[in-house]
Amino acid sequence: MTATDTVKTTTGPILTPAQNRVVWLLLAAAFVAILNETTMGVAIPHLIDDLGITAVAAQWLTTAFMLTMAVVIPTTGFLLRRFTTRAIFGAAMGLFSTGTLVALLAPGFEVLLVGRVIQASGTAIVMPLLMTTLMSVVPAQHRGRMMGRVSVVISLAPAIGPTMAGLVLDNLTWRWIFAIVLPVAIAALIAGVRWIPNIGEQTHAPIDVLSVVLSALGFGGLVFGLSQIGGGGHGTDPAALAAATAATTTLVVALVIGAVTLGLFLWRQVALQRKDDALLDLRIFRSGNFSLSVAHFAVMSMAFFGTITALPLYLQNTVGLSASESGLVVLPGALAMGLLGPVIGRIYDRWGTRVLLLPGTIVVLAILWGFTTLTESTPVWILVVTQTVLSIGLAMSFTPLFTASLGSLEPKYYSYGSATVSTVQQVAGAAGIAVLIAVMSSVSQAAVDSGAADAAAGAAGARAAFLLAAIIGTPLLISAFLIRKPADAPEGMPAAH
Repeated sequence: MTATDTVKTTTGPILTPAQNRVVWLLLAAAFVAILNETTMGVAIPHLIDDLGITAVAAQWLTTAFMLTMAVVIPTTGFLLRRFTTRAIFGAAMGLFSTGTLVALLAPGFEVLLVGRVIQASGTAIVMPLLMTTLMSVVPAQHRGRMMGRVSVVISLAPAIGPTMAGLVLDNLTWRWIFAIVLPVAIAALIAGVRWIPNIGEQTHAPIDVLSVVLSALGFGGLVFGLSQIGGGGHGTDPAALAAATAATTTLVVALVIGAVTLGLFLWRQVALQRKDDALLDLRIFRSGNFSLSVAHFAVMSMAFFGTITALPLYLQNTVGLSASESGLVVLPGALAMGLLGPVIGRIYDRWGTRVLLLPGTIVVLAILWGFTTLTESTPVWILVVTQTVLSIGLAMSFTPLFTASLGSLEPKYYSYGSATVSTVQQVAGAAGIAVLIAVMSSVSQAAVDSGAADAAAGAAGARAAFLLAAIIGTPLLISAFLIRKPADAPEGMPAAH
């Protein structure tokens, strides 16, 4: 099929009642799993006190989650073709529920860390399963409105995670973060095992162990290395210099190992895909529309995850808000993304990509450049408004990107495309968080060392971080012009180029 913005219209129901039930079940499962991903950051100070651990150890509750996601997600393209839909869903929610229970009952840090790893193993499978299922059951002309629901999950859940955690921690203990999630996860597991049908055909190709190892070292090494950016601390005393040197060494080694093994992984996949045995089939990148959409999505993810992490830190450390108050500042934007997702999806189905992606990209860049003017006295109401407008711009971008990217592929490649999009989100998000927080921290510390007040130093760090995000994102104005909505085509036709 060709890439175009021409849209066909049809009448009749989009999905059968059974298919609609499956979609909503998968959406709920994905929302709960991804919501849980961003709750630990707010809880770290409480965990340090309750468990008697250091800040470095506590940070592993977030780092280990991200590492596990980075390792598992690239394998999901193969797993979704190798095993039945019901079996994959049962494994995903079973792992997530088990990990949540382990974390809830954890007597100490080590067991809590194990619980987070188990949780992440399940979370990593849910999102690719959701997108692959939607692409398989939803007619091409209606995918926008359904992918609008996916954009709600992928944007709203991580945005309100810290808000929920802050409200819980202000009134209850950290264990309640897991206690609230557990019954919902178990209910989704039971409903899924009962109702989810098996979709698509399964292959019987054996899993390539070498590819799994290379994938784990490649993607895991990159994410771990990125997580070490700015982790060496500041100062000129011997202890601080030694910590900075050790952190830099770890960062370089991890990134080199990640880059080399990732290259070997890609080479291995090219060899295996000739026999249709690849763990991650790279023929998806033969579609220029898919490749461009994924690249655009990667930069957007860097800006999104970096911003939703850096902004609350600015609100707490510079403006002086509490964790709960800073969460409430970003909540209206999260709700706007949730409410607009399906509406934006319908606009995509009717009018195509450019009418959404181009203005959405302009809005995101305008707000990021606006954030470069923040000061310690910026009124909170301005931050609420600008964050909400930023969220609307992101919502206008994510739905077209999801739908246009996967819609450019042949049906047999949907699972690999979903795995790739989810992997890109994870790695790019980790990069955005690491780089923006490192810049924010280093510039703030430099300002303090030069005699600036803490609030002024914090504002300087925030301006520098958002300036970098704005510079990185500016080239998206070009790709926003080029990405197209794939034309409707019968199953089996070649992918859009």
